[in-house]
Amino acid sequence: MSTIVLKRTGQKMPAVGFGLWKVTKSTCADTVYKAIKAGYRLFDGAGDYGNEKEAGEGVRRALSEGIVKREDLFITSKLWNTFHAKEHVKKMAKFQLDLWGLDHFDLFLVHFPIALQYVEPKDKYPPEWWGLDGGVHLQNTPMQETWTCMEELVDEGVTKNIGISNCQGSIILDILRYARIEPQVLQVEIHPYLTQEPLQKLCKTLGIAVTAYSSFGPQSYIELGVNKNVVGLLQHDLVGSIAQTAGKTPAQVLLRWATQQGIAVIPKSNDETRIKQNLECDSFDLSEEDMKKISALNIGLRLNEPLDLDPRLGIFA
Repeated sequence: MSTIVLKRTGQKMPAVGFGLWKVTKSTCADTVYKAIKAGYRLFDGAGDYGNEKEAGEGVRRALSEGIVKREDLFITSKLWNTFHAKEHVKKMAKFQLDLWGLDHFDLFLVHFPIALQYVEPKDKYPPEWWGLDGGVHLQNTPMQETWTCMEELVDEGVTKNIGISNCQGSIILDILRYARIEPQVLQVEIHPYLTQEPLQKLCKTLGIAVTAYSSFGPQSYIELGVNKNVVGLLQHDLVGSIAQTAGKTPAQVLLRWATQQGIAVIPKSNDETRIKQNLECDSFDLSEEDMKKISALNIGLRLNEPLDLDPRLGIFA
């Protein structure tokens, strides 16, 4: 299995993982267990996904049956926006770790560079973007405060690596000004409709590994009603033609386009055949010409856009 070596720890992060966004609670434990049996070793979760307890149950089932050992797995989770303040970061990271039933994360990310007012987990968990009154309430917690607490999670063994998600260059460079432990991974939306080459180049220069989410573009957003009415990448004529020539699926082509650039991917599927196919996306190479053709589909289409919820959340403006 292809891996990406993280700069600070030297830990090998699988280049192809399984994303847990939108995996329902009722199916999550079984899905994780089946994905481990299929060969997946990286699982990308988050407090906001609301399924960490169930994901942990799937992991523990695989561990108890001896399918894998804990050191074979790479478990990622994320700190949600309502827990950025120094009194909440550590408490919530440990809370999430308990949900998984594990003694450490391999990677813990700041989910968004957005601080929202605290919501008590007993009142609502996950809190999502809204307070108990249904409104979006910002909080004046600087990233430096949050990042200092993230570093303490490494010191205490709560997580081996820390990183960021949904951050552009200005935020990354700001963190590096005060970081004692630099971000090891940046997780962002990358697909042929949003290629983000300058951000990729910055991360490569800084030695920050990049993980792409929403590799299939609009596909993940159809059920949310925010797919922006563009042709789906899985249905795109160019992707389909390249897939047919290569004898692969359109999904495999899209994933290979990313991993061939050194970017990790975290696709999700409920179909066992596609789960296996996605994991095999590194079994072939795309020609340089095909890589360029796919990259030329870029139209700057951002699908995960907090600005759509509230103008004050315009982190990509």
